[in-house]
Amino acid sequence: MPAEFIRILIGLVAVAISVGLIGLVMVWVERKVAGHIQRRPGPYEVGPSGLLQPLADALKLVGKQLFMPDKADPILFWLAPVLSFLPVLLLFLPLPLGDGLYALDVNLGLLLILAFSGLAVLSLLLGGWASNNKYGLLGAARAVAQSVAYEIPLLLSVLAVSFVAGSLNLAEVVKGQGTWPWNWNIMTQPLAFLIYMVSALGETNRAPFDLPEAESELTAGFHTEYSGMGFGLFFLAEYANMVVVCAVATALFLGGWNGPVLPGPVWFVLKVSLLMLLMVFFRWTYPRVRFDQLLNINWKWLMPLAVLNLLATSFFVKLAQFTEVRW
Repeated sequence: MPAEFIRILIGLVAVAISVGLIGLVMVWVERKVAGHIQRRPGPYEVGPSGLLQPLADALKLVGKQLFMPDKADPILFWLAPVLSFLPVLLLFLPLPLGDGLYALDVNLGLLLILAFSGLAVLSLLLGGWASNNKYGLLGAARAVAQSVAYEIPLLLSVLAVSFVAGSLNLAEVVKGQGTWPWNWNIMTQPLAFLIYMVSALGETNRAPFDLPEAESELTAGFHTEYSGMGFGLFFLAEYANMVVVCAVATALFLGGWNGPVLPGPVWFVLKVSLLMLLMVFFRWTYPRVRFDQLLNINWKWLMPLAVLNLLATSFFVKLAQFTEVRW
């Protein structure tokens, strides 16, 4: 059996275990942050410091009856949550936790992540359409419109960094950055980092851009008819996607595993954790925007800024190459 295949298989098993643990930890973090910011006493009561809250939530989801509406398409209805979760496992493979510490070394790792993350749009559409519920269908339409819209500026911001690094391999991008913060790409691409993080909030359906699953406005959106672990897979995929977008941001803009004193993997995990905590803070701090405001932010602000940033980056990269050739 080829060594590369064994490495990928071990990586998939490790990722599957990690995603489950990440879900438990993030449920606890979400509850604790919400408790501190909005003075909710619940997360302090379930076990010491609320540590049993994730277990209680998991048992609740597992114990709920799996329900499917009448006249719903059974194959597509149950395929949607599985399709939202399974591609996430592949997105972790090219992520470099350290120098040589990754499951899949591929020159187009960034392109692989962007390609497979697009399958989430299909799962949202299937979940709403197969439910035979008009509220679910409307929620799915909004979810797809949001995801497709915010993919474009996110892609343009990623391309700007790739132009500077000259590679789509995340490990190579990290190696092109230094140990200290002033050597990281965020210093040369601050606008791209801002566009990326705002687009990541919209892409992962996180507040204040969580319109696809806004309970009061859309009756829970595309997963209105899902219960138990059907909803749980959508929920777990959201946290896993948060890890992926934060890990890509760490590799592209924050130096990846580079950092002083501490080992590389420790720095990588710390940076990813900080970005995820920032996303959680946003959820419990800012009010939800309207859907027209959400799309206006993308098409009127993020898109023009992303295009201008990409053009400016291309100009300066070409100018640097021309100057180097002349000298």
